[in-house]
Amino acid sequence: MGISLPVAALAGCTAVLLLQPVTAAAVTDPAPQRRTSAGGGSVTSLPLTAGRALAPRTTKPFELLGVGWDDPARSLAGGSVRVRTRDAGTHVWSGWHELEADGEDGPDHPGGGATAPLWTGPSDGVAVQVTPGPAGLPAGLRLELVDPGHGAAPATTRTLPAESPDGHQAPRPAIVTRAGWGADESLRDPELGYTGPVRVVFVHHTVTATEYACSDAPRVIRAIYQYHVQSNGWRDIGYNFLVDRCGTVYEGRAGGAELPVHGAHTLGFNTDSAGVAALGTFVTDTPPPPVPDGLARLAAWKLGLAGQAAAGRTQLVSSSDGSRYPKGTTATFEAVSGHRDAFNTECPGATLYPLLPAIRTQAALLQSGARWPAPTAR
Repeated sequence: MGISLPVAALAGCTAVLLLQPVTAAAVTDPAPQRRTSAGGGSVTSLPLTAGRALAPRTTKPFELLGVGWDDPARSLAGGSVRVRTRDAGTHVWSGWHELEADGEDGPDHPGGGATAPLWTGPSDGVAVQVTPGPAGLPAGLRLELVDPGHGAAPATTRTLPAESPDGHQAPRPAIVTRAGWGADESLRDPELGYTGPVRVVFVHHTVTATEYACSDAPRVIRAIYQYHVQSNGWRDIGYNFLVDRCGTVYEGRAGGAELPVHGAHTLGFNTDSAGVAALGTFVTDTPPPPVPDGLARLAAWKLGLAGQAAAGRTQLVSSSDGSRYPKGTTATFEAVSGHRDAFNTECPGATLYPLLPAIRTQAALLQSGARWPAPTAR
């Protein structure tokens, strides 16, 4: 999810960096605040007291970062945020990455704003540059550094098994539960929210590293979860589901994978929809074949629960002027749409978005009862 700010061509792709030496200044972090979670995870906030920059410095270990602010009346529209990080293993500094801004509506986002998170891998140093937009800088600007911790060990008992159709139009894919990826349930809002039957599945990419071991996907998801809740102040992780590069489907927001849980993923259109995010940045990197396969299987099942044809279209009413459609406008969407269809963003990326027609076709075949080849092996 991301809006407003330009997207760096290498955003999230930490394996492809233009490196040059940088010396971390002997700077004391300005009044850092550290919030911990079960499993050893933490979020450290560093106020950007200078307003526009944070000199290179040594930090607590982290694997994901973002920039947030407190002022709900302002955003960084027209401006930019750039970060560079130091690898904890090699001690080499990355090139600059430009962050996307996030924007969500409803009770999840009562005020303030934040950039989309950037997965950096194990890091222990950071530098930040902020360029204000026409409206200037919002108040309470801060850098958020997330350590996902070790979480709970995934187990077969923590996966919803694949299930044959039972009155639905497509089988349920195997889904790793929140317990399976190690969600700390004490972080989220205990209240659960639901919407009407899911008639649109919005596809996203997480703007995180693309080349990762699938065994590390739970760490990435935990970090995104902590960022959405502890940094952004959302009720829970924004996405309803996530799919890793091996095609594994993960339960996102709590409330029941089979139920129409109200998410926070597509500004203006979180009602009667579900958001599924592919783990990675698909701007120049091509999604591995298991990614669209996993997206199709999930969409076919989820849409089938409401009797929505995956190859069909439906209408949703915008709830926000910040979307592509003014509040109150009725918009028509493909049943499987991209985030960019509803919002001014590049998401789900220039290489994943063109695959949506094929994903719709595959999902429709699954709904018709056709057998589809098994997902590519890990």
